[in-house]
Amino acid sequence: MVDITVTITESENKALGYAAVSQQEWAENALTERARRAGDEIIAILLKHCNANDIAMATGREAQIDQAFTLNLVESAADREANFVNN
Repeated sequence: MVDITVTITESENKALGYAAVSQQEWAENALTERARRAGDEIIAILLKHCNANDIAMATGREAQIDQAFTLNLVESAADREANFVNN
């Protein structure tokens, strides 16, 4: 597990409290949903690659995401930005 800490102002906290019953729950849901969607995108890229190249896909979501990174099919947004800036 990875801990992610976010700091917001008092007024931002009050505003978020207006929009959500629990600010913590809202933040956790936003992060996990975005991660799920990104994982779906990564797995789709892996599936296409594996089918085109007769490669066995790993079993399980975590293993499939790891496999996509190991095969260099995807890279982090930070790496993509660094490569863009350096080229």
